[in-house]
Amino acid sequence: MPILVTGAAGNVGAVGRTVVDLLRRHDLPVRALVHHDDDRADALRAAGAEVVVGDLTRGADVVRALDGCRRVYFAMSVSAAYLQATATVAAAARDRGDLEALVNMSQMTVSQMTLTSTAESGQHRLQWLGERVLSWSGLPVVQIRPTVFLENPLFTTLGLDSIARDGTIRLPFGSARTSPVAARDVAEVVAAVLTDPAPHLGGVYELTGARSQDMYAMAHELSEALPRPVTYVDVPYDRWLEEDLLPLGLPAHVFEHLAMMASLHAAGRYDRTTYDVERLTGHRPTSVAEWARGAHAAVSSPG
Repeated sequence: MPILVTGAAGNVGAVGRTVVDLLRRHDLPVRALVHHDDDRADALRAAGAEVVVGDLTRGADVVRALDGCRRVYFAMSVSAAYLQATATVAAAARDRGDLEALVNMSQMTVSQMTLTSTAESGQHRLQWLGERVLSWSGLPVVQIRPTVFLENPLFTTLGLDSIARDGTIRLPFGSARTSPVAARDVAEVVAAVLTDPAPHLGGVYELTGARSQDMYAMAHELSEALPRPVTYVDVPYDRWLEEDLLPLGLPAHVFEHLAMMASLHAAGRYDRTTYDVERLTGHRPTSVAEWARGAHAAVSSPG
């Protein structure tokens, strides 16, 4: 009975791909659901996973992917169809009636949301509603709520790239603190739950990095890690939207999500520290310095 891993070819942090690798290292059978049969799908096959191509919003595709699976990791990239996919997976899993565990990738922001709150992004709202759909489904669910990934474009495309260019990290966070978590740590938590889900059913795990710190402290940590001087530039929010985020040419739903995440950072919503990573993996979360050393070789040399 293979473990179904959705979003196995995702881009941000490659959590799904890492979950596949970790499960395969324990000789657990894995079925990876991908949206396109491409080089990333070939890499999953090379890792020993069975690959199926499908769309999480199509019931027939989900039923086919679930066939014979008792454990599921559900994750989907930022998408306006996120809630539809969540409901489709929940309906298909209920129809099966024999699921042991559904591990859902959510986001820590939802823990501070209400039905009427408006400060969050459209994607946050879909994830908040998605958690409720899974709760109402009666399925054996485990919620995984990481804070922002270190591999999020806020820290990679918009952070590390500017460090490589001119030694600055330009973000509109002000003096607020944040605790980004490495995707590898998140994947290890997911794999640990999927390997032995029974003790975790009904649980909610909120995952943060090693410490919560402001961007000035993070820049100092990056300076010592790379090594090259790194300076935090606190860019006015509207200017950052116009000069940094807009030129990326992102889809409207993704643009709005990143823009709201930046706003929430400045408001202190990511100033959180938990110990769930260490509790489930046995090691401390990856520090910003440890992550940066291996993230992009280009940031270690000027220009």
